[in-house]
Amino acid sequence: MELFDKVAETLAQLEIEYELVEHEPALTTEQADSFIEGVEGVRTKTMFLTNKKKTQYYLLIMDDQKMLDMERFKDLVVANRIRMASSDSLFEKMQLPPGVVSPFGLLNNPEKDILVYFDKEIMEEDRMSFHPNTNEKTVFLKTADLLRFLDGIGFTYEILDL
Repeated sequence: MELFDKVAETLAQLEIEYELVEHEPALTTEQADSFIEGVEGVRTKTMFLTNKKKTQYYLLIMDDQKMLDMERFKDLVVANRIRMASSDSLFEKMQLPPGVVSPFGLLNNPEKDILVYFDKEIMEEDRMSFHPNTNEKTVFLKTADLLRFLDGIGFTYEILDL
């Protein structure tokens, strides 16, 4: 099954409506943003992070224009060191290549061992956008529906003031 099909199937099962924009493969955030100009919804970036010993993984969702203060994030999640996880870890944990990380990758994490965090700044937005496990599509959905999706697939999340 194509990775996007699993996303579409799960959203349908959860009765979550979304808007789909198909486009050329997006290799950067700037390129992705150019493909979805004029469509309502906050542009997000999703980072797959790990601690020093690779014993804990984190999925952090924030506005794509905001820079992450890694020290602040590390302090908020009470870890001794945080860094970007390797592409091997990303594939092992979510079956995804770099460049398509999103909450939809959690569908491929049956262990449910990834901690999910949102930057508080984007939580009041009505809609968010994500690659649905492929960089050739962008999905827009209501923020409340994204939270319902996470709950529906068995993940909890925390909101941090980054």
